[in-house]
Amino acid sequence: MENYKLPLGEYIELFFDWLVGVAAGFFDAISMSLEWLITSFTDVLLWLPPALFIALLAGFALWLHRSWGLLVFVVVSLLLIWNLGYWEEMMQTLSLVLFATVFCVLLALPLGIYAAHHPWMYTMLRPILDLMQTVPPFVYLIPTLTLFGLGVVPGLISTIIFAIAAPVRLTYLGISAVPKELVEAGQSFGATHRQLLWRIELPAAASSIAAGITQCIMLSLSMVVIAALVGADGLGKPVVRALNTVDIASGFEAGLAIVLLAIVLDRLFKQPEAVK
Repeated sequence: MENYKLPLGEYIELFFDWLVGVAAGFFDAISMSLEWLITSFTDVLLWLPPALFIALLAGFALWLHRSWGLLVFVVVSLLLIWNLGYWEEMMQTLSLVLFATVFCVLLALPLGIYAAHHPWMYTMLRPILDLMQTVPPFVYLIPTLTLFGLGVVPGLISTIIFAIAAPVRLTYLGISAVPKELVEAGQSFGATHRQLLWRIELPAAASSIAAGITQCIMLSLSMVVIAALVGADGLGKPVVRALNTVDIASGFEAGLAIVLLAIVLDRLFKQPEAVK
């Protein structure tokens, strides 16, 4: 069979070589723009004194969830990360995760809503989403590295590709699960399609959409270490460095910082009534 092997990989490589040749300026412009946005946002986060940032985030957690336990956990977690010396790396990771989540939500919500209203669209999307969730994340780094070069941008693009499937699916499921009686009641009162969406469907699907956003954040954080392999800054870098030097102490501390940040973000972005 090897003598009759299809040159599929060679065709893919030729396609990317052609793409880089004809659109190198376009990809360079995207890379520089995204890198400037992420770097600028990270600089703003780092400009804030750590104590002030912790106070602001703790106050936001208390206002949003009315939970003193969550407030204590946020404060203790961030103080520990600061004490371990990973504050700057945490801010770089937070910036990457927030940007990836924003891009995912901006793309996933319209796709999920449209697919819920047009079943043929979800029929087309489903195998693509399955592929995006099944392909190993390392595979995404190869084409993004070719198109965008080293740095935070290929890490961001790979993270978006890896994480976007969850909010698309959960948005679709949430909108599809809206009781027909509610929609029919809105139609009987003369509501337009836009009014049905904003006043009935989205509020009814809010819990499912929120779960999709939370999953997107967790999946984005799971890409932190992988993104560090292509030059993305953040908590992934000390993990990779510790792996290369077999430094158990540094690897454990950086891994703990990632876990604490993940739990803090998960608790913050859950629906208020879901947080105990």
